[in-house]
Parts: sequence; structure tokens; C-alpha cells
Amino acid sequence: MTPVPHRSRLVTSPPSPDRGTTSWGTDPYADALRNGHGPLFLRRSDGRLLPLDVERWCANADAADLSALGRCEGPVLDIGCGPGRLVAELAVRGHRALGIDISETAVAHTLRLGGAALHRSVFDPLPGEGRWGTVLLLDGNIGIGGNPPLLLRRTANLLAPGGLLIAETTPQDIDERLQVRLDDGRGTAPAGTGASGPATASLFPWARLGTPALLRYAQAYRWQPVDQWEADGRPFVSLRREPDTAHRATPEPGRGGKPPGEGRATTRCRAGKREGEAFSETSVTHVPKLCPGRLSAGRTTPDESLTSHPGAGSRSKI
Repeated sequence: MTPVPHRSRLVTSPPSPDRGTTSWGTDPYADALRNGHGPLFLRRSDGRLLPLDVERWCANADAADLSALGRCEGPVLDIGCGPGRLVAELAVRGHRALGIDISETAVAHTLRLGGAALHRSVFDPLPGEGRWGTVLLLDGNIGIGGNPPLLLRRTANLLAPGGLLIAETTPQDIDERLQVRLDDGRGTAPAGTGASGPATASLFPWARLGTPALLRYAQAYRWQPVDQWEADGRPFVSLRREPDTAHRATPEPGRGGKPPGEGRATTRCRAGKREGEAFSETSVTHVPKLCPGRLSAGRTTPDESLTSHPGAGSRSKI
């Protein structure tokens, strides 16, 4: 997610940039989620640090979040769901919602809250492609992959015709693409590497996008602006997909396709099945209406263990 200033701080939310390198799927991000707080930063290639708002991600949905969630229509896909506060809140509100993230820790945290989540990149095959009512790119997730036009095309493929994209942007009018790495502020290398220092973490592509820049891209890709608003210093935009927005052909790598290094590895869900087996590529209506701690009667996924978890409903951290 694109770093966004919040109360005079530059913050961001966890994305799904690259499963193939040391990034959001490993330490120090996983450690921060387990602890429920930072420090955690994105270190730019020029050495500047962008603070990450881990405490907010691990808390309940706040008023600014609710201003976006109240606009959701139909089944909702939360891209880069992080520890799951948005998916959990949507479940409480009766929405069928699914979160995706490349961090196993984030997915496990979402399951503990009673939400449905898969360990996937947005550029991997996903359930219900072309049938989602709303896609969320909040907390700056418009920066995933460092290529906003590509991400908009991919999002169009995921939405049903006329579907809604709700995105959070940066308050500044910027359109910036950069290389970043995770940094815990202590110069600590990822666990198990035997190395130390921020330079040992892998760089991955990222983007920062203001509302004017997003609207320019949206116009080029035939998205229709629906609404713009600001809540607690966080700007939001909603866009509606025109029927011919999606490009069904597989995009080429790099600028026209999957970000360099984006992995295709299949991971295992908690029940020990491959994700594609546990969450079948059927109808989006199979995404359950969830209440904390249980699945609603009559609505199940092909494998309930993917969305049900011991202790679900508890908002304690992992």
C-alpha cells in the first residue's frame, strides 16, 4: 500500500508486492504483526525511511475505515488485507468478504478474527475473478507492485461489470515509483539469514499515488469516478468499472504484467490443503457471511477450515 501521511506522519499499510523475495511475507513485518506494533519502516533506495502504521493495522477498524466500508457493494475482496481488520469488520456487517495477502502471519491473524483470507498475491489466480462487487485498495495498497496502471487493469479483471474500486491515496499530488525494503529501524536482517543491516533485505517495487494521479490513470483505463472524500486526514476515491475496462488477456511481464520477481509458489493453508483446493474457483457466493467466531448457517466455503479458526472472534494478536 502506498505510504500516506496520517497526522503529520508518512505511513502505509502492508501490500503484496513480491512473494519471491524477502518482503512482507517475512521478518521484520511478521514480527511487528505478532507484537501488534512497530517500529517498522519502508527504507527507500535513497535511504529515507517511511514509517508504517502497524498499530492502526492491528487495531479495530476506525472511523476513516468505516467511511470506506460503508460504501462497499456486494461481495468484497480486500487486496493486501494485512492483519484483517477490514475483512473482520465487513464480516460483522454481513458482507461476504475475502482478504488476500502474501504474509502468512497476516493471513493467520485475519483467520483468528473470524475473517476469510488466502495467502495469495493479487497477481495470482484468485477465486471469483470477474464477479466481485467491490475491491479494496486501502491504506495505500494502490502502490502494490510499483505499477498503478497494471494494478488497475488487474483490479478490473477481478470486478464484475459495474463493480466498485475503493482506493486510498496520498494527500499530496504525487505519482512516484520507487524501490523499497522493509526495515525495523534497528538494522536487523531477516531471521535465518545470518547477516545484519538493512542492506541485506531485498528491494521491491512500490508506488505512491495522489488522487489527481489516480484519476488520470482511471480516465485512461475507462474507470468512472464515483466519489472522493477525506476522513481523519486520509483521502479516498471510489471508481466504477465500465464493462469493457477489463483486459482478459494475460499481461506480459514487467511493465505490462506481473511485477518482476512476483512469485507463483503455492502455499499451504492451515488445514494442510493447497489454497486452490481449499477455496475453489466457483461462485463468489461461496465466500461466507461471517460473524466473529462462526460461519453463518447455510453458507460455507468448500473447506470451512480455511475461514474458521480456533479462537475466531478473539481480537487478540498472534
